[in-house]
Amino acid sequence: MSRRMMSAMGFGLVVVVAIIMTSSFLLSLILRFSNLTEQSLTWVILGLSVIALFIGGIVSGRKGKEKGWLLGAGTGLLFTLVVFLVQYLGYQVKFDPQQYIYHLGYLLASALGGMMGVNFSSHKH
Repeated sequence: MSRRMMSAMGFGLVVVVAIIMTSSFLLSLILRFSNLTEQSLTWVILGLSVIALFIGGIVSGRKGKEKGWLLGAGTGLLFTLVVFLVQYLGYQVKFDPQQYIYHLGYLLASALGGMMGVNFSSHKH
């Protein structure tokens, strides 16, 4: 894998983490200052996560300019690896079957975003 591809995937991962951290902060404020519960926001959290991975895939595809599906999928895999390492090493908890399904969806969203990102970048000469 080339250095440019690794850089593109790393940049996409940074964007994903930034989006997720920002949305987590905003959702925590909503939870703190409203009567909503965490269970009532489950689908919102899942949707924001998919959108974050999709945007991260777009960013990595635009930066890499070729093989968008691979860049997007790599970004999704890096995100899954980071989540797994934090969860396993930090909390001694393994992925459950539901998380495998979520992360498969994240991988697909990120790969789709990578393909779109390459197409967005190819229109610029």
